[in-house]
Amino acid sequence: MTQPYMIEKLGGAPHSKQSLRLWLRLLSCSMTIEKRVRARLAVEFDTTLPRFDVLAALDRNPDGLKMSELSDWLLVSKGNVTAIVERLIGDGLVERLADGADRRIIRVRLTPKGREDFAGMARQHEAWLDHAMGDLTDQDFETLLAGLQRLRLSIEENPI
Repeated sequence: MTQPYMIEKLGGAPHSKQSLRLWLRLLSCSMTIEKRVRARLAVEFDTTLPRFDVLAALDRNPDGLKMSELSDWLLVSKGNVTAIVERLIGDGLVERLADGADRRIIRVRLTPKGREDFAGMARQHEAWLDHAMGDLTDQDFETLLAGLQRLRLSIEENPI
């Protein structure tokens, strides 16, 4: 058992420095991948990561989403989503439709062109990630995924 003076000397929990190092490493990996994906989307598809994210959310919800659901799904404000969706509608990738249960409610969904365009982007996105993580073994993936699942549960059970 760690003595109280040791916890104080270490500046918190005995593994606090490891927690900080892990968080910084996760952040670094995430930022590096995001930067590269943003660049590739711009060059190869003349699109942005937020547009890709909206298309991905709508692809996972073929019946469409209300704007509030879409902003909740993406964890961004309705204003941000509305601007992106308006541009996607203008490009013919997304369409508005009245909700079947309540015609006052508007949903948005991919058009056939949007579904086709996104499918090509998604295939390429997956290939970029496969390439970037090409040095990892199946065991590496299993270990990392299991560890990250434990980390997520720990974070959920011990909020900041």
